[in-house]
Amino acid sequence: MTFGAVDSWWWPFLFILVGGWLATDAWRFLGVYLGDRLSENSDLLVLVRALATALVAAVIGNLIVFPSGALIDTALALRIVAAGAGFLAYLYLGRKILVGIVVAEVILLVGMWSF
Repeated sequence: MTFGAVDSWWWPFLFILVGGWLATDAWRFLGVYLGDRLSENSDLLVLVRALATALVAAVIGNLIVFPSGALIDTALALRIVAAGAGFLAYLYLGRKILVGIVVAEVILLVGMWSF
């Protein structure tokens, strides 16, 4: 079954719904099922956490180095400074993720408006 297999208006919506559900919810159900059986410090969960952190870091790095959308118009130096300042704010202002995000966004927006 492919995306172009059925020629109906509803087929793309059903295809995306089923494909999106199968790709995400199966792993969520497995996580709930195994959640009580695994120790928080088990090697498997340490590996999963490391992989998830690496994937998030890769996406952020990709957005900084190869931006799309409105970020294309910003300088690479501005994107790097905003990300670095957000990370430092996260570290020094109580390790709150929202603080780091807000600081990085403010620096990015001020930099975009001023140039």
